[in-house]
Amino acid sequence: MGYDCDLLVVGAGAAGTMAAGQAARRGASVLLFDKNARIGRKLMITGKGRCNVTNNCGRDRFLEAVRRNPRFLYSAFDAFPPQEVMRFFEEQGVPLKTERGARVFPVSDRAVDIVDALRRFDDANGVRFRQNRVLSLLTREGVVTGVSTADGGRFSARTVLLATGGLSYPLTGSTGDGYRLAESAGHTVLPAAASLTALITEEPWCGELMGLSLKNVTLTLKKGKKVLFSELGELMFTHFGISGPLVLSASSYIDGDCSDYALFIDLKPGLDPGRLDARLLRDWDEMKNRAFINSLDRLLPRALAPVVVSLSGIDAKTQVNAVTREQRASLAALLKALPLTVCSLRPVEEAVVTRGGVKTSEVSPKTMESKLVKGLYFAGELLDLDAVTGGFNLQIAFSTGYLAGISAAGAILEMQNQGNEEHRG
Repeated sequence: MGYDCDLLVVGAGAAGTMAAGQAARRGASVLLFDKNARIGRKLMITGKGRCNVTNNCGRDRFLEAVRRNPRFLYSAFDAFPPQEVMRFFEEQGVPLKTERGARVFPVSDRAVDIVDALRRFDDANGVRFRQNRVLSLLTREGVVTGVSTADGGRFSARTVLLATGGLSYPLTGSTGDGYRLAESAGHTVLPAAASLTALITEEPWCGELMGLSLKNVTLTLKKGKKVLFSELGELMFTHFGISGPLVLSASSYIDGDCSDYALFIDLKPGLDPGRLDARLLRDWDEMKNRAFINSLDRLLPRALAPVVVSLSGIDAKTQVNAVTREQRASLAALLKALPLTVCSLRPVEEAVVTRGGVKTSEVSPKTMESKLVKGLYFAGELLDLDAVTGGFNLQIAFSTGYLAGISAAGAILEMQNQGNEEHRG
């Protein structure tokens, strides 16, 4: 039987382009399909256009950051860890830098440099790109044989890799096609939901503070008395609630009914309650006759002070020298744990990544090949894998894409060798 290619990759994002180039580098003929005219549409907008390529960490830290099915990633991580990802891009001519939290970015702060590097890598290794939408998988007796496309085409392949992403940012092409293709092959697809997304909160004052960013604060997420997440960083108030890096990471810990969760902002994480009380006394000693409403400018952003005054229960017109010790302690407690009520997550279409996807127990973690259909591989966000912010999700994409690509190339070589043996026989 003649084939149009050895490997047909569906989806030209981070996972698909990496897989295509790695397989081609090992001798496979590769066709890369995407609905968009250019590869890496979603990559172009990651990290606010800067592209947080990976996180310069070891395996333990990486697996700790993965929210769902971390054990599935042992082999993928070992095959292509962050340090190898960094070496890959620097060899492709993209200098990298490591910032706070071990986040890795291009020195240029331009996501397009990462996309261009992947395109050059694929081109150099002979990957053929086609703008087309894959409508269905072609299989015969439990073996994948190719795909059919929206323009009526049929393409035969020894192996097929699905790397179509999830449902996040549908304008980039992530519209759930991969879920439908996986289900048609008999795979279980867990419901898609938002992960790494902004949060809608009940408090109206969040909307009043729209646009205000808080840096070097600690956000804590609790479920009952259990602390699920607590990190120092940055967040921002929006017309619907809160967003920003801390909020996105916290959101990945929220499953089910949001009313089970509570959020707290420590506005002064560098000061314990005793030192915060001393700071208040020192500030107020210099403004003894000033009204409470006008006494927090040194401690808080100007826009936030009236909110804290209102929530404190202390009369705004009270002179600071009349504020009691108990009131001061209550104010300090508020500054150390400003409460927010979570109503819901923002829609999955706005999320950085999608939670849910192809059930990992139906995929081999050592090769990324389907356990149900021979020759069918998966990589990236299409799988039920997601992590907190910091470059971990792109690392998942690159690691699973790399492993799927080299595994498919190895399987193709084995098929060719078998074919040669049969021909000689």
